[in-house]
Amino acid sequence: MVADKGLGPFFIVFIVFHVIVPFSSVNTLDNGLALTPPMGWMAWERFRCNIDCKNDPENCVSEKLFIQMADRIVEDGYKEAGYQYVCIDDCWSSPNRTIVGDLQPDPERFPNGIKYLADYIHSKGLKFGLYADYGKFTCEHYPGSIDYIQQDMQLFADWGVDYLKMDGCFADPLTFDEGYPSVTKALNESGRHIVFSCSWPAYQVWGGMKPNYQLIAKNCNLWRNFNDIQDSWYSLLRIFDWFGDHQHEMREAHGPGHWNDPDQLLIGDFSLSYEQSKAQFAIWAILAAVIDVNQDVAGKMGHRVFQDFRQFTEVWARSLSDGAVAVVLFSRRTDQPFVIEAEFNEVGLATSLVKARDLFEQRNLGTFKNSFKAKVNPSGVVMVKLSPIQDEL
Repeated sequence: MVADKGLGPFFIVFIVFHVIVPFSSVNTLDNGLALTPPMGWMAWERFRCNIDCKNDPENCVSEKLFIQMADRIVEDGYKEAGYQYVCIDDCWSSPNRTIVGDLQPDPERFPNGIKYLADYIHSKGLKFGLYADYGKFTCEHYPGSIDYIQQDMQLFADWGVDYLKMDGCFADPLTFDEGYPSVTKALNESGRHIVFSCSWPAYQVWGGMKPNYQLIAKNCNLWRNFNDIQDSWYSLLRIFDWFGDHQHEMREAHGPGHWNDPDQLLIGDFSLSYEQSKAQFAIWAILAAVIDVNQDVAGKMGHRVFQDFRQFTEVWARSLSDGAVAVVLFSRRTDQPFVIEAEFNEVGLATSLVKARDLFEQRNLGTFKNSFKAKVNPSGVVMVKLSPIQDEL
């Protein structure tokens, strides 16, 4: 289940179902999108802000790169598996706006313009995502949107953008509770349904503020909560810990159309081992951020059920719409495989008998009573779906 090494590092766990709803100018996101977590590909983790197309043409942020990746998603089976979005991150634009104040792409790296690229991606049956920043500048010092909210959102709609990531660099997080809703209002008025990804709470957390997740959920389809992910096991562990430690305050705002976002998958990139890659994939699916678990229509956020500080083990669980529970046995150990056990009553199962299916190995494991246990590799996981059966069976 680890993604192909050519595309895996860029996947963000996110799928969209379209529901036709009337547009509204009120400050509540009104697009009917992201009823399950969106799934797609984003360039940042691998390509960052590489704009040197002269010396590194295969790895620079350019029209060519995104056309190639759209082709790969279709040809390599990712589209069939549910991945829909091809998303540009920072560094796509020219350093200057046009004479009328419009954002414009770098003319050398995107010679045919953004609408051309969006049209190409749409021709493949995929969706197109773009990056902007609420502040005066983007994080890499390209033009920001703070003084051009209405104009930029309309331009993105005219270009055919389907997914917008709105970052928060060079802006005061104290203004975000009013600022991000102003973007929501402009998107509602743009005439196009656009999935809205916010960085709103992440910057407030970094600033020592307590985010209003109920307000955020009314204005965003998904939102970053914590640190940017880096290509390291340490970075992943910090995100695991933060989500586990703050899960109760985030769960109420999480569900169809509005999701917590732990950031991109690193699978297939440079740093993680095979076991660590499985661990990220499993925890992301439990958080509802793989197809069989994170696309569950109930949209319930999973949680860390148990943490053993002495043995360095954890149990995570997520209730599914069919009455089953997805369970992850996670070992943070670095020495040897270790047996981890999940008690049924602790993971939310009312029955004493279940059928277990290993979701990575795609095989049935048999019937278990009262608990499920398995040997887990160091820095690895075992992920199972536990389906209740009648006790008399």
